[in-house]
Amino acid sequence: MSAWLFDLGNTRLKCAPLVAGRVGDVVALPHREADVTAALEATLPPRIDVAYVASVANEGLRVALLQALASRARRISLARTQAAFGDFRIAYAQPHKLGVDRFLAMLAAHAHAHGDGSVLLCGVGTALTVDLVDAHGRHLGGRIAPSPMLMREVLHERAPQLPIQGGAYADFATDTEDALASGCEGAALALIESSRDAARQRLGQRPKLLLHGGGAEELAARLPDATLVASLVLDGLAIWAAVDSTS
Repeated sequence: MSAWLFDLGNTRLKCAPLVAGRVGDVVALPHREADVTAALEATLPPRIDVAYVASVANEGLRVALLQALASRARRISLARTQAAFGDFRIAYAQPHKLGVDRFLAMLAAHAHAHGDGSVLLCGVGTALTVDLVDAHGRHLGGRIAPSPMLMREVLHERAPQLPIQGGAYADFATDTEDALASGCEGAALALIESSRDAARQRLGQRPKLLLHGGGAEELAARLPDATLVASLVLDGLAIWAAVDSTS
């Protein structure tokens, strides 16, 4: 059976074939409604048996992806956040309020940990999300804030003289570009570090730190003990798909 995985986020669309239950080579596709059909035409085989989709994007982009997949996939399966999956349990009383990307990323992080300690998981995309999962698979809650990229974009929108890109991190910057990079990255780093401190106080040990998402690499450079995982949402979707295919 041929199967493909699709992670449709707020800033990126990624897909990969499902090979022997694992994520194959990941492809980043254009993130515009007008480009989705042509991008899939160039990437996918003419027919696939099933498309597994995780989406937190706006309705128009989600519909564009599903319509493009409908012409080549015999079945489309949309991942949903669940209160429990195996021994993994989310903290939210209302599962639908937890984004499916966070759910799948935590599911994969817990599976990667193999019960060997707790995990603090940080996703860096449009938003910066922080979630704590203990060694038993219990999600203990999380935090959401703007990512450094979004901070820069909002500042530029309100004050166009402040550039969206550029600059390097410094403790005390001496020009505007560096000050922007330092302030926005520093705010994200401070949230991550304060979350780790709170997790240590709650659990009695520092959790393993995992970073994922399009903006994770920049933060990882300043978090030397962090582990960077390239496609954690797709990893979680592969785990979810294994159960979906047998139900």
